Amino acid sequence: MKPLIIEPTFDTPEIVLDKQKGHFSFSGRSMPENPKEFFNPIIEWIDSYMKNPLNETHVIFKLEYFNTVSSRRIMEILEQFSELLNSGNKIKIDWYYEENDLDMKKAGEEFSIIVGIPIETLIVN
Repeated sequence: MKPLIIEPTFDTPEIVLDKQKGHFSFSGRSMPENPKEFFNPIIEWIDSYMKNPLNETHVIFKLEYFNTVSSRRIMEILEQFSELLNSGNKIKIDWYYEENDLDMKKAGEEFSIIVGIPIETLIVN
């Protein structure tokens, strides 16, 4: 499966989805002008991955900011990983936030509750 790598811009995050390396990360700012156009390839890639996933999946979120529309798409992505967990696969999700950004910490905790998947909130070093 070919990796999906999206370089960051001022208003879109860096996305690295690499099955071979077991590296799945979302980092930066997420406020794309066209959220559907930006997130659809990511959601489709994860759908394909779910057909033949690794034994363990590790996902890292290091978002500085995301807008409301992005939060809906992030939740959709987390729901995909929840399906993976519910089908018996191991999944670890790390949600990083700056020490003084308690809103970002709270967002990770709320996603965990809403989607029903364990998300570990960690301070960025």
